[in-house]
Amino acid sequence: MHISLVLPWPPSVNHYWGQSGHRKFIGKKGVQFRKDVEEAVQLAGVYSLEGRLSVHVSLFPPDKRKRDIDNSMKSLLDACEHAGCYENDSQIDELHIIRKEVIKGGLCEMIIFQL
Repeated sequence: MHISLVLPWPPSVNHYWGQSGHRKFIGKKGVQFRKDVEEAVQLAGVYSLEGRLSVHVSLFPPDKRKRDIDNSMKSLLDACEHAGCYENDSQIDELHIIRKEVIKGGLCEMIIFQL
């Protein structure tokens, strides 16, 4: 079984989290991204996958700026967990990330396979 999703461009870790003193929280961009992912997951009729997982991610950046492709993974994987694609991102044994061509606004294609 697998899940296929087209999602918005994920915020980097620096924009996903906020901090106030010693308290860490999900920032405004992170909250909005979670909502967007949850909506996409509901529209796709996704069910929660169990067991060990393999995740394949194609990132289509919003512009040509230099960016680390792994910097968006934490927000993406956490948002998919929150939306119910899987119980916990610790289920992921394989993670494949590919940078693709620039698309205005950016987006992310994601396929989650049960191993």
